Amino acid sequence: MYEGLLVVDADAHKLENPLVLRDYIEPEYRDRIGLVVDSLGDQRAKVIDANPATGKADYLRMFPQPQGLGKGGFRNLHPDTTLGAMFNKVRIQHMDQEGVDVQVIYGTLNLIFSSLLDKDLAIALCKAYNTYIADDCRGYDNRLKPIGVLPLQDVTAAVAEMHRCVNELGLIAVAVAPNMPIPHPKAPDAFPEIRTCKAISHPDFRPILQAAVDLDIALGIHGGPGSYMMGGISDHMETFVLNHIFVQRNQQQHAMTRMVFDGAFEQFPTLRVGFLEGGCGWVPDLAHAMHEHWEKRIRDFDPKHPYRPSLMDFTKLMIQERGTHNNTNIISQAKSIFDLMWTKENDPTKIDDASLYEHYDLRHRDPLDYFKRGQIFTSFESDDPGPSYLPIGLGEAGKHLTCFSGDYGHWDGVLKDCVKDAATGSDYDRDYLELLLSGNALALYGDRLRQSLPAYVTAKPSLSSSTL
Repeated sequence: MYEGLLVVDADAHKLENPLVLRDYIEPEYRDRIGLVVDSLGDQRAKVIDANPATGKADYLRMFPQPQGLGKGGFRNLHPDTTLGAMFNKVRIQHMDQEGVDVQVIYGTLNLIFSSLLDKDLAIALCKAYNTYIADDCRGYDNRLKPIGVLPLQDVTAAVAEMHRCVNELGLIAVAVAPNMPIPHPKAPDAFPEIRTCKAISHPDFRPILQAAVDLDIALGIHGGPGSYMMGGISDHMETFVLNHIFVQRNQQQHAMTRMVFDGAFEQFPTLRVGFLEGGCGWVPDLAHAMHEHWEKRIRDFDPKHPYRPSLMDFTKLMIQERGTHNNTNIISQAKSIFDLMWTKENDPTKIDDASLYEHYDLRHRDPLDYFKRGQIFTSFESDDPGPSYLPIGLGEAGKHLTCFSGDYGHWDGVLKDCVKDAATGSDYDRDYLELLLSGNALALYGDRLRQSLPAYVTAKPSLSSSTL
């Protein structure tokens, strides 16, 4: 706890050993996952994936991507948290040291499972990981709350795995990738090196969103560098530093915006989604852009009655602008330009084309409503000033959007004084600080987290009833 406030780390990580994971996977897949040392002397996960060129399982892939545009990390082991991310006894000691009451545990290797080309291998790996992480945290489950992972390659299998994660394994939520890579229509034979994506908001994935609502669990959207997912600007960066600056933000910005404008939040008004490890300082700007485009291009936009000045006014202005020394020529030019821009031959009132009505089914809903009604959450790390911007940019709703994360186990996380630094990064009032340290995480993960807190937490009378 921090000064009597509950502390929930909403996005901590497990460093899974692929060799241990092999103990959980079905026997026919065991030889298709392991470790390999790359040319830089770093260990990477080795996966024998399906090969689009041969139709066989003979495509050796290393994760994270070792070289090229969108490359992943190297020398990524954190000196303070690597052992704790592997061994829970050390993790708990660190949590006690820093005052973290609960960690919500996401994976690391499993962030790439939805990038695999072999559907059956992806399903087998997700099942193996989910059983493994449930076993790994058993005995610590009052403090450690593991999150399952889903294979986007098979929606039916993903939904079935959601139910198994919650009802059999006791996991409090599930993680999904922000997008699934698919062949680019301009270069289908170059996949997966050249790719586009199917966003998590795509209609094909709606059964997953429906299952999250039915189970009353959060969806944690989590991407990563070097994962072969669509990464936005990072796909055009040749160094890991440049890639990492953009990748998490771009993946989450893309996922969040598509969830809004593809109508996913409208279809599922009680769906709760965490857009994790991408920070939060950019949220007010993106929310403003969503609102502005909705207002000017959807709600108030009438493609059948576009702006059209009179030819006379247009001609007068052109004469004033260009001078009067050759009025006949200017008048002719004005009419030519006017006819080009506002031709009568193509009367807009008579053109019925669905492409003119982008996102028209959302014309009644301001995107800011989704932020206000508690569907959208992000995370911030201890050295991130972003939480101080949110109430300025989004008012009261901004206070309910982001959750503390130490990013435990990853190279850029912070251990020492992580809670203290998060709490004192700005002059937060106590109510807002309570939301940042635990209240927003409890709202995201819901009753499955709230009802499984350590006994010493629920018995503490000083904790506010709104938090619990």
